[in-house]
Amino acid sequence: MSKTPKKKPGATRAELDAVTIESIEELARDIHRKIRSGAKPALSFPVRSLGNVSYDSDVGYLQIGDATSERTLTVNTAKSFAQTLLLMEFARAQIRQDLRSTKREAYYVSKNWEEARFDEQPESDTVLDDIEAMFAARGVTREQLRFIAEEHGGAVAGELVVVDRDPETQRDVFIDCTGFASGSYSIPTDVEHLRFQTSAKFILCIETGGSFDRLHRAKFWRTHKCILVSMSGVPSRACRRFVRKLSEQAGIPVLAFTDCDPYGFANIYRTLKVGSGNAAHINQFFCVPEARFLGVTPQDIVDYKLPTHPLQEVDVKRGRDAIKNDPFFGSHKAWVKAIEQLIDAGHRAEQQAFAKHGLDYVHDVYLPEKLANPKTFLP
Repeated sequence: MSKTPKKKPGATRAELDAVTIESIEELARDIHRKIRSGAKPALSFPVRSLGNVSYDSDVGYLQIGDATSERTLTVNTAKSFAQTLLLMEFARAQIRQDLRSTKREAYYVSKNWEEARFDEQPESDTVLDDIEAMFAARGVTREQLRFIAEEHGGAVAGELVVVDRDPETQRDVFIDCTGFASGSYSIPTDVEHLRFQTSAKFILCIETGGSFDRLHRAKFWRTHKCILVSMSGVPSRACRRFVRKLSEQAGIPVLAFTDCDPYGFANIYRTLKVGSGNAAHINQFFCVPEARFLGVTPQDIVDYKLPTHPLQEVDVKRGRDAIKNDPFFGSHKAWVKAIEQLIDAGHRAEQQAFAKHGLDYVHDVYLPEKLANPKTFLP
C-alpha cells in the first residue's frame, strides 16, 4: 500500500473517508494482481505484543515496532482470508453509504457469508483488530472503518462548547457544556468530526463518576475555568480521542486525577497518556502524551493524612510489573519512586478519601493547593 496517501492532520471527514477507501481498494488490487499472476497472496500484520513495543519520551507514547507476521492464502487459511476481505468490503460499503455498525452487528452481518461466517464474536473482533492494524500506518482507525464500540464514551462538564453536526441536515449544532444543570455532556462513540470552542485553562480527567459529580455540582469548572472529563475507569477510545483532539485544538494542558493505587497509575493514567501495549499500532491517535498526573499521589496520603486500605497481592504485583516491565514507568524515576513508596507503605487511597476532612475539602482545599504547585505533578 505504498502509494496510498496518509491521513493529514486536521483532515475533513471526506478526506478521511477517501484515505480509508483507497487503503482498502489498494490492498484488494494487490491481492488480485498476485492471484492473476499465479502467486500466493498474503496479508501482513504488525506483531501486537509487548516484545514489539517501545517507548521514547520524545515521541510520547508506546510505539509499535517493525516486526510483522504474514498470513498467506492456503487451504488452511482460506476461511480467515475470506473473512478479512469480506469485512473490509463491508467497511467500504458502510463508508460509501455513511453508515456505521457496532462490533456485535458486524458479527451478525457475517451470518450472510455462508462458509465464511464467524462462529463467535471473538473471531470477528480479532479480524477487525487485524484490519485496523494493517491500515494504522495510513492513519486509518476502526472508527474510520465505521465500526463503533458500545462502551460509554465518558462525561464532560465545564467551559466548553462542542460543535457537532446534525446527521440529517449537516448543519452545525452548538452544545454548551455549562448548560446541563446537574447532568453532563456524553462523549459520542465517533468524535472525529467534532470541533471545540473554549477559553478554559486546562482539562481535568477524573477516574470516578462520583468525584466528577462532586466537582461538577460544586461548579469547580467555573471557579477554576476548566473542563471536567469523567473517564469512568480506564478511558474508552472515544474518551481518549476526544481529550486528545480538544487539548490539541485548544492548546491547553491535561491533568489526571485518579485513585492512589497501581491500577489508577498503570492502567487508567498510563492508558490515557501513552496508550497500551496491545494497541500500540493506534496509540498515536488516541493517547494524550502531554498529560500530567495531578494526584492522588503516595505523598498526598502522607501530606493530607488520608485514610487508606491495605494493598492486595494483585496490587503489589501490578506495581512491581509496572516498574520492571512497563517502558513508560521504567523511564521516569519519579514514577518508580512513587510506586515503590506506595508498595513499601503497603496501602492505597481513593479519591473519595478527602471526605474525611469534609465533603467540600477536595474542591475547596486539595485541588486548589495541587494546582498551585505543579512541581508536585508526576510525569
